[in-house]
Amino acid sequence: MKFSNPSNSRRTSDRWGQGQYGAGRGTRLHQGLDIKCSDGAAVYAPFDVTLNGKLTVYTDPSKAAINEGINLSGQGLCFKLFYVRPDRTSGTVRKGQRIGTMLPMQSVYPGITSHIHVQMCDKRDPTPYF
Repeated sequence: MKFSNPSNSRRTSDRWGQGQYGAGRGTRLHQGLDIKCSDGAAVYAPFDVTLNGKLTVYTDPSKAAINEGINLSGQGLCFKLFYVRPDRTSGTVRKGQRIGTMLPMQSVYPGITSHIHVQMCDKRDPTPYF
């Protein structure tokens, strides 16, 4: 079953790590918040947003299956959604409208809790907005 998680439940902990902002990632800290989403599920705008272009998540070719995302802005915020294939990359979208499809995270990280990584453009904590 594919689900899009309209309640924005957060990824907690799995064998790959934790999804909260500031969680340890080896020698660095996680600079985003992971929101659960099934591979292949529709992704919807969390609030009214402007689509500001596609982004590339990784330089590692072994992660090509999930190497997409989108830059968004709205409500005075600038943020990025990783692991999403955008339906389009410009224009405006209202809260709850579809913006893309969750990419196949299980193909790159088997057993991880599939999720969208939400990262603020200035890398501050996005948790209060989700």
